[in-house]
Amino acid sequence: TQHDLGRLAPDVAARIRGMAVTGLVAADAAMLARFPKLEIVSTFGVGYDHVDAKYAAAHDIVVTNTPDVLTEEVADVALGLLIATARDFIKAEAFARAGKWATQGFPLSRASLRDRKVGMVGMGRIGQAIARRLGASRVPVVYHSRNPAKGVSYQHYPSLMEMAKDVDTLILITPGGPSTAKIINAEVLKALGPRGIVINVARGSVVDEPALIAALKDGTIQAAGLDVF
Repeated sequence: TQHDLGRLAPDVAARIRGMAVTGLVAADAAMLARFPKLEIVSTFGVGYDHVDAKYAAAHDIVVTNTPDVLTEEVADVALGLLIATARDFIKAEAFARAGKWATQGFPLSRASLRDRKVGMVGMGRIGQAIARRLGASRVPVVYHSRNPAKGVSYQHYPSLMEMAKDVDTLILITPGGPSTAKIINAEVLKALGPRGIVINVARGSVVDEPALIAALKDGTIQAAGLDVF
C-alpha cells in the first residue's frame, strides 16, 4: 500500500530497479521520485491512469500494462450489468429473498433492450467486444471517442452531447485521467432523457457523481449500473 511504501528506508528505495503495481497504488511523481534507479513500472490491468506516465517518460522509466488480459471478461460484465439494470434483476432478487412474492406481485420491468439504442463512450478493444455482444442481441450501437476507431462500421459521434441526444443508453468504457474527468455531467444526463440508462465499466472519475445521484433522484434518467465509483 501507499503507507507501506513510505516505510521503505531510502537506501533500500535507492536499490530498486523494477516495480509491479495495481490500480490501488498511486504511482505519481512524488512516489516515483523516491526510487532514483527505477527502470520499469509494470501495472496489472488495462488502465494506467494511476501511473504518472509523463514523469516516467522524462526519467526513462518504462511503463507496461496488460491490455488484453480482461477484454472479454469486462465485456461480459458490461452486458450483464446492462441487462440486470434494464430488467431490475437486483430489485427482483431482493424482493424474492425478502419473501414479498407471497403477498404481492413484482412490477414488470420498466425497460427492455428491444427498443434501445446504445451510445458507447469509447471504442477500444473492450468497447468493440461489448459492441459485438450488443450486435448479437440486435441492439443498435453508435459511439463517441476523440477520433474514429479503425476497422469498425458503427457511427462515430465527435460530440458526446449530440450522441446523448440520439440514444437512450450510455455504456462508458473509456480511459480515466484528466481528459475524461466528469465528462458524464448534468447536461449529458439531461440530454439522455427520462428513459436513460448509464452503465459505467470504465473509471468512476468519468462520471460527475453528484450530478448522477441528482438525475436518478429526480427522474432525469431512469437507472444506472455501476461497476466502479
